[in-house]
Amino acid sequence: MSGSIVGKKSFEFAVNIIKFYKIFIVDKKEYVLSKQLLRSGTSVGANIREALNAQSKMDFIHKLSISQKECDETIYWLELLYQTEYISKVEFETLHSQAIELLKIIRSIIITTKNKLQKP
Repeated sequence: MSGSIVGKKSFEFAVNIIKFYKIFIVDKKEYVLSKQLLRSGTSVGANIREALNAQSKMDFIHKLSISQKECDETIYWLELLYQTEYISKVEFETLHSQAIELLKIIRSIIITTKNKLQKP
């Protein structure tokens, strides 16, 4: 993913999610919600990587759409962990802002790709 901005950002995000998860399970002893966050947060980049190796533009859009859903799910888990006071405002804001940025980039790429497909 060296040439892709979204690829780099999603990889960095996954690394941050993993680091957070490792600390979180030790400090908070919470394993269910944090595992959901780990799964969805790392899935964003994995699906972006798949999209970058897509077999067609439609496959590309499909893989990015999955990544978009996983990113939105990650935001949900972060919001839930914050509202239930499992994570601090600083922890929340750091990961949440990264996730929101990724979501916007992914959505923009999907829209742009769809628009290009519709033009003759």
